[in-house]
Amino acid sequence: MSAHHNELFVNTDDILETIDMVERMRLDIRTVTMGINLLPCIRPTVDQTARAIYAHIVDTAGNLVTVCEGIERELGIPIVNKRISVTPIAFVASATGGDPLHYARALNEAARDVGVDFIGGYSALTEKGLTDGERRLIASIPEALATTDIVCSSVNVGSSRAGINMDAVKLMGETVKKTAELTADTHALGCAKLVIFANAVSDNPFMAGAFHGMEEPDVVINVGVSGPGVVDKAIGSLANATMDEVATEIKRAAFKITRAGQLVGEMAAERLGVPFGIVDLSLAPTAEVGDSVAAILEHMGLEQVGAHGTTAALAVLNDAVKKGGLMACSRIGGLSGSFIPVSEDKGMIDAVTSGSLTIQKLEAMTAICSVGLDMIAIPGDTPASTIAGMIADEAAIGIMNHKTTAVRVIPAPGSQVGDDIDFGGLLGHAPVIDVNTRSCATFINRGGFIPAPTHGFRN
Repeated sequence: MSAHHNELFVNTDDILETIDMVERMRLDIRTVTMGINLLPCIRPTVDQTARAIYAHIVDTAGNLVTVCEGIERELGIPIVNKRISVTPIAFVASATGGDPLHYARALNEAARDVGVDFIGGYSALTEKGLTDGERRLIASIPEALATTDIVCSSVNVGSSRAGINMDAVKLMGETVKKTAELTADTHALGCAKLVIFANAVSDNPFMAGAFHGMEEPDVVINVGVSGPGVVDKAIGSLANATMDEVATEIKRAAFKITRAGQLVGEMAAERLGVPFGIVDLSLAPTAEVGDSVAAILEHMGLEQVGAHGTTAALAVLNDAVKKGGLMACSRIGGLSGSFIPVSEDKGMIDAVTSGSLTIQKLEAMTAICSVGLDMIAIPGDTPASTIAGMIADEAAIGIMNHKTTAVRVIPAPGSQVGDDIDFGGLLGHAPVIDVNTRSCATFINRGGFIPAPTHGFRN
């Protein structure tokens, strides 16, 4: 056992203190995600490559679920999801040619056979241009998500170093619409498995945006912690505290949550015989009572999320979570902040329903939070160009602020403002939110690139 591992176990008092949080405060490890390099699977034909992908995933991740279940029983901390991320499939498609759908089906079959909840990496990195393989992959996304059930897809359209690829932005607006149409019978559930990024990270353990980056080792274990309920409980009694006192209490809670995540990740990696990668600090809510990021913000003093002051409160939360986590673990990565997915957070759902939280306020909050416009149901007749405009706006926030931003919106066909769309499970449900109906089509159709900001050229 390494000295680092011994050090971790010496400090078990900090970790074991979290055990009683499991039932009272809904502490869990949201995901243990195994990243797998698929480049060694490339063969002369698509069929041979698809078979190699299936075999490699099953061989590499065959014990993942069993190991995680053993750790759950041993520590008493639930591990809600066991997931896999793989090399962006556009790289494989570029090498082999042919129809990428074969790879989507191989991913789905392998993931189901090893028993994980989701597999991510049906992805492309297009911020500097579109290869033939990337175009074929993007064109296949709607059918891939309609004909598989646990494959997740992501496309990166911009970065602070490269700017924004507006041709890719337009394509992704159209892709979201087509995905909604092909999965209309499930309220456009395919769109919940599709995210469009700027500044995507290669070690993100969360879906739908996880993929295994080219700079990663052949196999790695990354962990996504949760614990909005733990943080909420920590500040719930601080009625007369100053904001710096609130921030200190959040840091303490984040420290405990992160130590638990590190313990789980190192145990899983050791037992699987693979490297431990990172802990993602992101507070990931669910639609259950007591597991809400919105509730934390409201306990800071907001009458309801969406009120003036919401963005400032979110900034305090995000910063304190990062600082507390960094004190607990030196291997921090992924997105690491606070998620604000509307359908997955009861407080956000209530705020949208009451009219307190609008899509404009959500966009402002994305300048602070971990990701962006996430799990938002929008009217089914929203044009592809308007969705592309949302993607462009979020990408601009990301590249100008050197942070990851993203769009995951669901234009369920036939839905109107005020309808409620039920996605089931952790994906929750969402009221359809109003969007600006003024057209941005001429702007989107210009194509080309939005140049990188001057401060993007750090060297």
